[in-house]
Amino acid sequence: MSKTATYLLAAFLTLGLAAESGAAPALEQIGEFTVPEANQGVGVDARHFYAVDNYVIGKYDKNTGTLVKKWQGDRKGPILHLDSAMLMDGKLYAAHSNYPQWPMTSSIEIFDAETMAHIGTYRFGIRWGSLTWADWHDGHWWMTFANYDRLLGPGKTPYGHKANTVMVKFTKDYRPVQTWTLPKTILDRFEDMTNSGGSWGPDGYLYLTGHDPAELYRMRLPKAGSVLELVDIIPMNIRGQGIAWDRSQPGVIYGIIRATAKERAEGGGHKVTVFRLVERP
Repeated sequence: MSKTATYLLAAFLTLGLAAESGAAPALEQIGEFTVPEANQGVGVDARHFYAVDNYVIGKYDKNTGTLVKKWQGDRKGPILHLDSAMLMDGKLYAAHSNYPQWPMTSSIEIFDAETMAHIGTYRFGIRWGSLTWADWHDGHWWMTFANYDRLLGPGKTPYGHKANTVMVKFTKDYRPVQTWTLPKTILDRFEDMTNSGGSWGPDGYLYLTGHDPAELYRMRLPKAGSVLELVDIIPMNIRGQGIAWDRSQPGVIYGIIRATAKERAEGGGHKVTVFRLVERP
């Protein structure tokens, strides 16, 4: 199938999904901040947003975009590749992996949101893949462990194969309960990468993002089977990766725009973008 035909098919599919679920919601951009740490993801609480880079997290005032505190690890580790953040009860929980090293290992890294001190870790070891996001919803942890079609390593082989990407539901103490895979519809849109961000929305839907596409995927758990169901594809001014719903402002969601090499050479930088979800009549 040609690339044009593929895009047309995706457009018709999106229209069909919108018709099935009612009019698709839209996102209204209400803020933008140039933030050097906004390379991997973002977290948010009542007063601050937290921009995430591989081994750096910057804490910023939500209203002014002023840097408040920063945690910075050693380039050599042990924290190598933070990928997203979520805030709960005064703690920041960051998804972490050893990407692009092999074999894949993953952990949750825990920080005190006030002081930005690193205070804990939970290790998943070698199991499902590279942890890209974690969220707390309905009394459980929800996390995606990514696998990729991108060719990496000395043998230039697929880094786990993206079809093996799984979302896992855990108990409070990280015992696995159930797992789901992603539908081929959105896997195809990720090209050789996979799901990078995820956050449960105030409407009860799960929202996912890819590594690069400027779009948000509204998902739901299936009534049967183990494949997540795609409900809507919503355009979003992002460039990947981690996202976070603001639980202090229902309907507000944060994302990032990772600057390209060309944009950085021209004086541009990474950005945190802020949106309000608008349900169309």
